[in-house]
Amino acid sequence: MRYPSFLKKGDTIGFPAPSFGCSADPYKSAFENAMKKLQALGYGTLPGPNAFAAKGTGISNTPEECGRELTQMYLSDETQALISCGGGELMCEILDHVDFEAIAAADPKLYMGYSDNTNMTFLLATLCDTAAVYGPCAPAFGMEPWHEALEDALGLLEGKKLEMNGYPAYETESLKDEENPLVPYNAVVPRRIVPWVPGDAAAAGEALKEDIRFRGRLIGGCMDCLVNLTGTCYDRAAAFAEKYKEDGIIWFLEACDLNVFSIRRALWNMKHAGWFAHTSGFLIGRPLCMGQEIMGLDQYTAVTEVLKDLEVPILMDLDIGHLPPMMPLMTGSMADVSLKGQQLSIKMELR
Repeated sequence: MRYPSFLKKGDTIGFPAPSFGCSADPYKSAFENAMKKLQALGYGTLPGPNAFAAKGTGISNTPEECGRELTQMYLSDETQALISCGGGELMCEILDHVDFEAIAAADPKLYMGYSDNTNMTFLLATLCDTAAVYGPCAPAFGMEPWHEALEDALGLLEGKKLEMNGYPAYETESLKDEENPLVPYNAVVPRRIVPWVPGDAAAAGEALKEDIRFRGRLIGGCMDCLVNLTGTCYDRAAAFAEKYKEDGIIWFLEACDLNVFSIRRALWNMKHAGWFAHTSGFLIGRPLCMGQEIMGLDQYTAVTEVLKDLEVPILMDLDIGHLPPMMPLMTGSMADVSLKGQQLSIKMELR
């Protein structure tokens, strides 16, 4: 696994827009303030040509232009790290215009984003053997004041924070809008991690007899994007799992637009494509459909009924994904995971 150099003061952060750009508020004002805050911390900032664009469908520009921007900014010596301007809907369409061979041959560079950016963070690891960060997009750094999760994200990019523990509460309804683009997360709902382990008589979320520990190489992202990649020419997940089988694989997964049945179908699809071979455990983020139940299926049984025969631990409702705050995780890194009661530790190691 190739690990990029960590950020240091004086480095320049580039902001490509391979998915949505920051063309309108609240994202535009938040992004502009994010650059000011990062500049005040000693970093240069370089918006990409599509950073403020809204010329595409579900992305900032045409697939060709977005793919060209992403490739050029990754290969450029002008920037030492990249933070995506945002998520979106159709980043998958730019992949035919991203030069992954050139990226794999170049010096590795930190790339951070989430949601639709799974199309880059996941493929950097599985196609280019290069670590990336599944974490907040650029506008989040414009909030006043920063939530601890933003401190953690920058700390990971700087190499100063390689252990994540999660946060006390999360947001279900954002207060951010066009008139209030810089408000922080409305994190008022207490977090509750829901564990499941094989062989334990308790249902998911009930008290477990022992602490949970597992170790492996982190990989994953947004299931909406991952299931879309399954079976395509960009699907080398099974080969990745085989390559690192001695390390074990830890999958971190979360969902945006998927309902509970879609989550179950997505996991079934990935499982039958061979993705979950050599898995040592799962880290499941809170889905946007949190609390949904359809025909007796909820967000927990949607996961456990598909994965239980793998006989590995599953931790659910973690701070990963679309209901912030989110823990930044480095795809490709080794991780030691432990859960003692509700005390979570994810220690990442670059090897």
